[in-house]
Amino acid sequence: MPDIKTVADKADIIINGYAFTREQDQIHVLNLNCPDKAAVFSADGQVFETTMDDIELSIASRYLLQNLKYMED
Repeated sequence: MPDIKTVADKADIIINGYAFTREQDQIHVLNLNCPDKAAVFSADGQVFETTMDDIELSIASRYLLQNLKYMED
């Protein structure tokens, strides 16, 4: 189980309890309120792996696509 504070501090952005962290060509998403729910996306928003259900994954994906511009270097 990841340390929530460390993940939150390292995150590029946090939206409604989801921490989005860019690592190389991937974006890691963690639900800070339920840390066993996570996903890994490609830089353009394709899902590589997830432990989220379909509804939560849809929400996290929408947040990511709407806010990718804020994660640019």
